[in-house]
Amino acid sequence: MSRPKRAAVPPSFPALVQAFFAEHLTQHRALSPRTVATYRDAFMLFLDYASKRCAKSPTALTMKDITAELILAFLDHLEKDRGNAVRSRNARLAALRAFLKFAAHRDVASLQIIEQALGVPVKRFERPILGFLSREEMLAVIGSPGSSWISQRDHLLFGLMYNTGARVSEIIGVRVADVILDSAACVHLMGKGRKRRSLPLWDTTVKEVRAWLRLNSQLGPNSALLPNRDGQVMTRDNVSKRLDIAVQTAAKTIPDLAKRRQISPHTIRHTTAMHMLQSGTPIEEIALWMGHESPTTTHHYVEANLAMKEQALARMQEPDSKIRRYHAPDELLEFLRTL
Repeated sequence: MSRPKRAAVPPSFPALVQAFFAEHLTQHRALSPRTVATYRDAFMLFLDYASKRCAKSPTALTMKDITAELILAFLDHLEKDRGNAVRSRNARLAALRAFLKFAAHRDVASLQIIEQALGVPVKRFERPILGFLSREEMLAVIGSPGSSWISQRDHLLFGLMYNTGARVSEIIGVRVADVILDSAACVHLMGKGRKRRSLPLWDTTVKEVRAWLRLNSQLGPNSALLPNRDGQVMTRDNVSKRLDIAVQTAAKTIPDLAKRRQISPHTIRHTTAMHMLQSGTPIEEIALWMGHESPTTTHHYVEANLAMKEQALARMQEPDSKIRRYHAPDELLEFLRTL
């Protein structure tokens, strides 16, 4: 007589977390190290909060502890105690939701509590109006290449960012081999999720890249196209600081730049997209150019473009400014008199 099979023991919470990072994110979904690090940071914050609230060490936590109430309390803690913006709050929640969906397939016994936890909503927030530069302002920021190595690099850096609309992480990751200077000149960018896209280059950009490579003949195919002084890849902070200096210089000729809120490298990306929109480029093409996963992201440029809205308003006929008195038909007046 055969013995009845024992029910499978569900994996522990620590085992689920380890499998989520070691297998699901890195192997099955093949996410980039930067994305995995974002998930990791969210979990470290959550586990630190949960262990204090539940009076347990992180390894002693169970799936039964991961309730909707705990997650809501954690999200409130992020906003009120840590001062996180709603965007950051929602990003942390997205990491937890991804784990819960994964855990639902591995721990069926905890499915009910997981479903309740998945019901925690994303918080709505008011999107800020996108900031961008006029063409005159952008050209002033790019400036003219000086005689120094730094000045020539910065001129090419900001010109290439405006040409491509690249994210700062994409532009600092460009290698010499990623730039094609033949008849169909283009640059290959590595975007979010390790998605590659190729963008054409202006003739002026091609000429400047060639001059830059002649000046820096020591750069090999795998070298960063725009390195720092030590020949290493620039950091986000490097680019931001160099842009601050370029804006300060440009403000001498365009004083309004000094009054603008902080101009970041992402402002140049917004500027490229907005100028493409103003030139009549369809939204779908801009989305492909910018590497947007969702067309909704690209539509934000339409919402922010006041000039286009003013043109649309100008095409509409203005209402008559005179307020005319309403005259009811005789039948209606007769009806009212009989009441």
